[in-house]
Amino acid sequence: MIFRVFTDQIVICIQKILLTMENRVIFHVDFDYFYAQCEEIRNPALKSKPVAVCIFSDRGGDSGAIATANYKAREYDVKSGIPIKFAKSRLKDRQDAVFLPADFDYYSQISSSAMDIIKSFANVFEYVGKDEAFLDVTLKTENNFQNASHIAQQLKNEIRQKLKMTCSIGVSSNKLLSKIASDYEKPDGLTIVEPDHTSKFLSKLEIRSIPGIGKKTELVLRKMNCKKIEDLLGLDFFVITNKFGRKTGTYIYNAVRGIDLEPVKEKQQSIQFSKITTLKENSKNFEFLQKNLLKLCKQVHNIAIDKQKMFRSVGIQFVNEDLTMKTKSKILRNPTVSLEELEKTTEQLLLNALDEQKLLIRRLGVRISDLSDLGGQSSITNYF
Repeated sequence: MIFRVFTDQIVICIQKILLTMENRVIFHVDFDYFYAQCEEIRNPALKSKPVAVCIFSDRGGDSGAIATANYKAREYDVKSGIPIKFAKSRLKDRQDAVFLPADFDYYSQISSSAMDIIKSFANVFEYVGKDEAFLDVTLKTENNFQNASHIAQQLKNEIRQKLKMTCSIGVSSNKLLSKIASDYEKPDGLTIVEPDHTSKFLSKLEIRSIPGIGKKTELVLRKMNCKKIEDLLGLDFFVITNKFGRKTGTYIYNAVRGIDLEPVKEKQQSIQFSKITTLKENSKNFEFLQKNLLKLCKQVHNIAIDKQKMFRSVGIQFVNEDLTMKTKSKILRNPTVSLEELEKTTEQLLLNALDEQKLLIRRLGVRISDLSDLGGQSSITNYF
């Protein structure tokens, strides 16, 4: 009896949540193969060819990985993260294939122009990355999905006219659904998911369509006879939370029902300074990595001094031998520009990261962010 009352309360809560969700209109704008599209703007002749943008390491030759590839290259299973030599092997029969070094300064310029256009369409704008953003357009659309469809198409048209680029837009009543929808008809897609059609839209999608569900979680769910989202709807809330824990289990339970209350938050592009290096050899030896880390700290610190900036967030990044990535970060108590503090923090992050590290590390990076003006401090003792 108690269990039934509790279950009824959950149903009532979900109904209230769904009513709240229906009062929003959210866009997720996601550019198609962004880096490669930027290169096509610079050289339109590339549009008819397989194009891969590469991050070359300093080991020489074809050492490095693919940052992104256009859709012609993806037809040959060339995708981000794979080694450059693998990509070249897969495109060996395409004499017109093009491999270009990444030009991140140029991509940032294009991204800045794109975001200026996108912001002009938003009531609330949330920057996510160089090639994607969330928009709350509830007021602009008068909470009307037909109006939203027209505005989304206008946004796509303006980006195409001014930047010669395509993007995909997902439109729904929340961020989760809009992100899933933007990926639904890539490239150059526009997918509208009205509140009444949420269940129909989600039911036939693969489990991996849900952001945050990776290979390991998918494998566990498949063992539970769940291959599509509709299969998950039959699982009891307590079964899911017992299997994946309260936090992850609750997210999965809500996500398969299209429930997401997270608001679009005003967020601009964050500025950060970073340096990354390809190690002379793959390793997970602390002393070897620490030596390289100290060099990176000095380089990043010099940038902060040159730019007259203090930092409050410190992070390190690994690129493993299988090209997967791992990051660790820490928020400091106070902003600082102390090299000693930077070195001490990164050393601790390195120790923590190596605690469960099984793969050898190929590349190592240091990042500082949450920046503030050095000149704004009243006393030199505040940052040394």
